Amino acid sequence: MRPLAERPEDVPHVFADRFNGGDPAAVAAVYEEGAVFVPEPGTPLTGADAHAANARFMALGLPIKVSPRHVYSAGDLALLIVDWVIEGPSREGPVRIEGTATDVARRGPDGRWRYAVDNPFGTSAPGG
Repeated sequence: MRPLAERPEDVPHVFADRFNGGDPAAVAAVYEEGAVFVPEPGTPLTGADAHAANARFMALGLPIKVSPRHVYSAGDLALLIVDWVIEGPSREGPVRIEGTATDVARRGPDGRWRYAVDNPFGTSAPGG
């Protein structure tokens, strides 16, 4: 399992490694306390609800692939635009979930970067 990111551009790769490892607690550690996760447009979640929503994506048992497109940082904040896809076979047939995330990461007091806002469908409007 990858350690937490030392650079903002590594946060998506740390997330993917931990997601693909199947350990929800390891994924939760990639988020700062109070972080927001938006599992569907217009539905921001925090805390246990956010971690449970992430675990539901992990429960598909399919890997996530990430491709950071842009990373813009200013001091201890960074904006990340990341293309991602979860795909593979399932009992119900082929699965393909994809999006372009608009995320905010923050460097913590320990020097590691974590998500403050993870909006995987960041380019989608609510309901669309």
